[in-house]
Amino acid sequence: MKDIKLKDKIAQGINDLFYIWKREFQTTFRDQGVLIFFILVPLGYPLLYSFIYDNEVVREVPAGVVDDSHSSLSREYLRKVDATPDIQIVSYCADMEEAKQMLKNRRAYGIIYIPSDFSDNIAKGKQTQVSIYCDMSGLLYYKSMLLANTAVSLDMNRDIKIARSGNTTDRQDEITAYPIEYEEISIFNPTAGFAAFLIPAVLVLIIQQTLLLGIGLAAGTARENNRFKDLVPINRHYNGTLRIVLGKGLSYFLVYILVAFYVLYVVPRLFSLNQIGQPSSLILFVVPYLAACIFFAMTASIAIRNRETCMLIFVFTSVPLLFISGISWPGAAIPPFWKYVSYIFPSTFGINGFVKINNMGATLSEVAFEYKALWLQAGIYFLTTCWVYRWQILMSRKHAIERYKELKEKANLSKQISD
Repeated sequence: MKDIKLKDKIAQGINDLFYIWKREFQTTFRDQGVLIFFILVPLGYPLLYSFIYDNEVVREVPAGVVDDSHSSLSREYLRKVDATPDIQIVSYCADMEEAKQMLKNRRAYGIIYIPSDFSDNIAKGKQTQVSIYCDMSGLLYYKSMLLANTAVSLDMNRDIKIARSGNTTDRQDEITAYPIEYEEISIFNPTAGFAAFLIPAVLVLIIQQTLLLGIGLAAGTARENNRFKDLVPINRHYNGTLRIVLGKGLSYFLVYILVAFYVLYVVPRLFSLNQIGQPSSLILFVVPYLAACIFFAMTASIAIRNRETCMLIFVFTSVPLLFISGISWPGAAIPPFWKYVSYIFPSTFGINGFVKINNMGATLSEVAFEYKALWLQAGIYFLTTCWVYRWQILMSRKHAIERYKELKEKANLSKQISD
């Protein structure tokens, strides 16, 4: 009899699990708010970010010029600067005041100043200089200004050295110009582009944030529709912790397997972003990341009392989480306190591991730290989710019993009055 009873319990548990999975699946596609964050945002947001950064690098930065030299050499310098893809000279100003006014009005993002003794100093064999003023509120503008002027100054320095050397062969000229030759090789980001650097991290973060928002909205709806504002309804199918957690988790996981495939595989291919990782390594890495995000979101849903609370809590965390992940800002430069705070979130390990696999061709063994950390987070957040829902089951029963006693007392009171 005990075996039969155990079998019946197992069968009932499995039946309830699939009932909850089906119910949660239906709720996901009926609730417009959840549908937006589970489907529409993951579909549209990656495309939006990728289109914005599609140019990869900043080109044709508007620059103003103050040329006090008015010499053939200064004109040659400026012509070569304007010919680079990084800078476009938009105005030749009479003085620095006019150039600074252009900078203030955002008609230019940098100023190239050539002093009056520029050509004379070079003719006398003295060192001269070119001053670059840049709007440092945009660091990428400064990078473009610096790259263009550095390249042109090196090129003209070479010509001046060769002219003064009196060499008789091209090889001598080459050695005179570049005694130490260097080679620049861009590893893992061949285009040296901003999109290839930032977009992979943003894509991984989108998965976590949309899960947090979607599950949070579902929790808020569940509380609003519940008479006692509880997370778990009074229902015979919702009578066990594991069946609730696994049923809900399975429904989210099945939706997000497809979402993750689109966000992490299809979108980078659409925009020709760098992808050199093995598909098998990516799949095995994404599984614990999704599990950790789902159970983290289900744990966090205990704090959600209504749908608006969810929006306030999670929308404003996206940018800080990207900063403390160690991608957009170097991990070594993050204060220790915030580094430890970042370990709470699956996105920290997810972003770093995904970038290493996808952009750097790392294997699963080479991201063992991030991989194990995600499985550890998945296990910890699974246990905390079980605790949250167990507590909610007990609270639902308590509220139901209190309501039953209240109704019973009212019924007895009414009976006494009628008697």
